[in-house]
Amino acid sequence: MTNQHAKVTILDIAQRANVSPSTVSRALRGSAAVSDDKQKAILDAVDELNYRPNIFAQGLASGQSMTIGVLTQNFGSPFYDGILQGILDGLDQTNYWPLFVDGRWQSALEERALNMLLDRQVDGLIVVGGQTSGETVQAFAQKTPLIVAARKLDNLPGRCIYVNNFEAAYKATKHLIDRGHRDIAHITAPMDYATAVNDIQERKRGYKQALTDVGIEPDPRLIVDGNLRQQSGVLAVEMLLGRGRPFSAIFAANDQMAFGARLALYRRGIRVPDDVSLVGFDDESSAAYTIPPLTTVKQPALELGLAAAKAILALINNHTPTIPVFDAELTIRESVARHR
Repeated sequence: MTNQHAKVTILDIAQRANVSPSTVSRALRGSAAVSDDKQKAILDAVDELNYRPNIFAQGLASGQSMTIGVLTQNFGSPFYDGILQGILDGLDQTNYWPLFVDGRWQSALEERALNMLLDRQVDGLIVVGGQTSGETVQAFAQKTPLIVAARKLDNLPGRCIYVNNFEAAYKATKHLIDRGHRDIAHITAPMDYATAVNDIQERKRGYKQALTDVGIEPDPRLIVDGNLRQQSGVLAVEMLLGRGRPFSAIFAANDQMAFGARLALYRRGIRVPDDVSLVGFDDESSAAYTIPPLTTVKQPALELGLAAAKAILALINNHTPTIPVFDAELTIRESVARHR
């Protein structure tokens, strides 16, 4: 009986099948030079010995590991998990498998994770969001095929797949303006955070431009920083209320902060949308089931992932990738009312 913990080698298979090691190698590669009877003997030996090929050794020999490294953020986040599902769907029916790592919005951790993926001989990288500087991402792109998803980096033209966040935020803010709101608060992220996460900065810019275009001067007292998590939405509303500057609507830069803002308003006895209207961004699956259902900007997460998978496969095969820019759509529900 073979020790189940011992590593089975090609030599073991050759001895069991009574063929040479080179014949085993050809058979496992699917070479037509191996006769049917030898092929059967080798496959029977593979089953009997429970052989598993050394993927890394094969990668060194072939120059390909058939794996794609994917750096994402916040496992469990509906938006980022939607992108990962799109990547999985895009790689389905191919010979490539993804290796996922979570950067957790920490640039040092992200860089270590990217180096770890390169050490594992991945054939390409997909970088989803993140805080890693554009210069660092560009350096990795010089080492291996690389696609950026859900983030725009000016120094990597033709390699970034993203949503037009400026236009999306403009639409969200204009929706509030069209319903009579003039005192519109915005929950964003700190500039040092938003500089790396360019989409948040673009949402803030779209918010300001929509106000400016109708003659409303953006008021710094109505702009407050969060950190894209629910608790920061709670704290942001408390900060807004503490400033004493009246507002009739809030545009949050993501749904997570909008959920937190909704809770803070509820605790203060402020009704949504009767007293304050609320708009989010992302259209997470739970947004349709909040009380009231949240008006929000729908990001095509699955489509972003699919496009990223197709693009990295094109790069790996030395083709020019198709890089679409996605438009986000406003999903109108019940959290916005006309200002009285």
